[in-house]
Amino acid sequence: MTAVVVVHWALIWLFDATTDGFVFTTAMPVLLLLTFVLAGLSWQDDRRGLSAGLRLAVQALCVGVATLTTQSAPGQTFQGLLPVALDLAGTAFLWLWFINLTNFMDGIDGITGTESASIGLGVVVLALAGAPLMMAASGELPVYAAALAASALGFLCWNWQPARIFLGDVGSIPLGFLLGWLVIEAAGAGLWAAAVLLPLYYLVDATITLLRRILRRERITEAHRSHAFQVASRRLGAHAPVVLWIIGLNVLLIGLALLSVARPALSWLAVAVGLLLTLMLFLFFNRDPAAVTP
Repeated sequence: MTAVVVVHWALIWLFDATTDGFVFTTAMPVLLLLTFVLAGLSWQDDRRGLSAGLRLAVQALCVGVATLTTQSAPGQTFQGLLPVALDLAGTAFLWLWFINLTNFMDGIDGITGTESASIGLGVVVLALAGAPLMMAASGELPVYAAALAASALGFLCWNWQPARIFLGDVGSIPLGFLLGWLVIEAAGAGLWAAAVLLPLYYLVDATITLLRRILRRERITEAHRSHAFQVASRRLGAHAPVVLWIIGLNVLLIGLALLSVARPALSWLAVAVGLLLTLMLFLFFNRDPAAVTP
């Protein structure tokens, strides 16, 4: 799936550059090159078992370069509330976390394809509703989002339970990098509420689960099955019903993102309602986890 997204984005960039009189911007080539670096890193990790420190260092380097070179509005992720240097540092940190949480959350059939399609379609819907998303670093952001969503939907045909193909680290790490760029670009365009809402289930489940593991003094670099969606899938004995619940939540989150665009004054309310709905699903999935055999 990730390779298909990269090819689509490269073709979009090339078409956009040639139709603009062969004006070639560097942001998209840099982004795609860094995507290949992350894919290669994950491939080597699968083959040789690289240390967590080395993986994180290379990921941080890629994110740092991308933060400085691929944003349409560098220093505006936090809407001008922070000095530029702090904004860039915060953006890089969140982007690095998004890469890893995408990898962490890819734990049942169909979940990452669904989340990727939801984020991509959400950006497209916002653009159709008139959101100012025509300022991407290498063209029109909704076109890249549409290509990603289409790739994810095609992938779901083979990754829905019972899955016949999988992302693995080689797919999920670079995919998280590209999704992170999409969300950061939306935030830089002033759509901070939408940037929070569209990936909110992944953000909530991954972050709360990580914090709980830290408090329990577990080794956070080791594999586990304590995410809320994993608890729910074991209880139900199937992956598909859990993913369908997440799809339902994502539809509501896209609706709230639309509200934040149509009524910017209600952005905080939209985020609060989205967070409440997401926490409710998280708790519903995670109820009585001790009763479910790991």
